Amino acid sequence: MVSVNVGLVHYVLDHIYGTLLHRTKLGTPFFSKGWGGTKLDLLERMVKQLFPEAPCQSWPPTAVQPKWKTVWETKNSCLREGVFRTTCDERLIDALPPESHNARVAFLTPKDVSPEKMACVVHLAGTGDHSFERRLRLGGPLLKDNIATMVLESPYYGQRRPSMQHGAKLQCVSDLLLLGKATIDEARSLLYWLQAEAGYGKMGICGLSMGGVHAAMVGSLHPTPIATLPFLAPHSAVVPFCEGLYRHATAWEALREDAAALAKDATSLSEDAASGITIEQVKDRLRSVLSLTDVTRFPLPKNPQAVIFVGATDDGYIPRHSVMELQKAWPGSEVRWVMGGHVSSFLLHNDSFRKAIVDALDRL
Repeated sequence: MVSVNVGLVHYVLDHIYGTLLHRTKLGTPFFSKGWGGTKLDLLERMVKQLFPEAPCQSWPPTAVQPKWKTVWETKNSCLREGVFRTTCDERLIDALPPESHNARVAFLTPKDVSPEKMACVVHLAGTGDHSFERRLRLGGPLLKDNIATMVLESPYYGQRRPSMQHGAKLQCVSDLLLLGKATIDEARSLLYWLQAEAGYGKMGICGLSMGGVHAAMVGSLHPTPIATLPFLAPHSAVVPFCEGLYRHATAWEALREDAAALAKDATSLSEDAASGITIEQVKDRLRSVLSLTDVTRFPLPKNPQAVIFVGATDDGYIPRHSVMELQKAWPGSEVRWVMGGHVSSFLLHNDSFRKAIVDALDRL
């Protein structure tokens, strides 16, 4: 009888999936248009303002009043979709593509239960999650626990995707920071709306993969205790883009050429000197920029016991050490492990994610 290392199978499946999706030349790579020029400079300054040493974390955030329409309702539940103007800084709105100026949100609630007797969790999008459907499937069964689900469509995704962007492959490095900053601002405004306008008794924030990074940031910055649930999330975008499978889907040569052009314009270097920039220097520059997304630099959430990280034992995208970095930075938080890889856990472990949501809310 041949024994099979199931963990290795999941890990290999992640790499096969990543190879088909990212290492073939069938699709456009990430950052094919370069760094983003002055947008990147603006984003670097503004993202630094998220860190605790910056005295600019005002609360409440910009208020929102979504315009709602009912998609469907049954005897026990109701699904509405809402639209509101993005709540990020006007300078960022000018930098965002026009398609991303209006945010979209789906709101699934139980009926005949008052909000103060319910909880609501805001679900943020992972890389490539262009619709509400997957996250609504995750949150739907929680209705029986009187937990509502709010799903935010990220900038650059779904109906907010720029016409020139192919799939989830962001065109510039600045787009990744723009997506993150706008998502954080919009999620904070939605949490404030749930508390101040809708009157929910308990609230939470969750997300898978990239959405988990953003969820951790939002939970960290929230002024009162909320459940915070990063699922299959790294501690920083450096991990997938500079160390993980996304490094095979990054347009390194385009970034090098753009860096050379920027260096020539900024310093009057000769064309030969500017063209001497190496791929290794480009990788170091990207690592430096993406270090701004390092969750371990963010403050400890108000109730770290209500923070539950869920990692996959054999994740080909997010190594175990990256998940443990998160717990180390936030003492009192919990790490749970599901058996499988990154892709298989998306498909097979929704029950484990739901259990974490329920448990985290119970700790508030």
